[in-house]
Amino acid sequence: MTVTMVDVINGYEQKVQMDGHHKEIDLINRDPKQINEDVVKVDFEDVIAEPDGTHSLDGVWKASYTTFTVSKYWCYRILSAILGIPVALLWGFLFACLSFCHIWAVVPCIKSCLIESQCLSQMYSLVIHTFCDPLFEALGKIFSSVRVVLRKEV
Repeated sequence: MTVTMVDVINGYEQKVQMDGHHKEIDLINRDPKQINEDVVKVDFEDVIAEPDGTHSLDGVWKASYTTFTVSKYWCYRILSAILGIPVALLWGFLFACLSFCHIWAVVPCIKSCLIESQCLSQMYSLVIHTFCDPLFEALGKIFSSVRVVLRKEV
């Protein structure tokens, strides 16, 4: 999307920034990322099943199916009508707090640790190259003339 100078003068840029907080909601497909595909998609057949040889009366089976389906449907609707907004408020608050902590505490702490560890890494490298490299080079020269011969005695 290109914003022209005329659009900026007419306040288009302000409208785009304000619209960034508002999102269109799809009332048909309410799980577009399918996060609840396998978890809470529960039907009567997933919960209640009668094996061969153990069947209830057909009327009881049909009434059970209808009772399960209707009660699940209305119970969910009533619970979501009563508790949906307060629970959404709590989850919004929780994720806002998590975002705040991540942005203002976790990331700066990690960056600080990375900076400090880089400094410590350079000091460690300097100590290794100054003291250990000459020592191991001298030991390598000392033991370079050692020959190991393996003999198998029978």
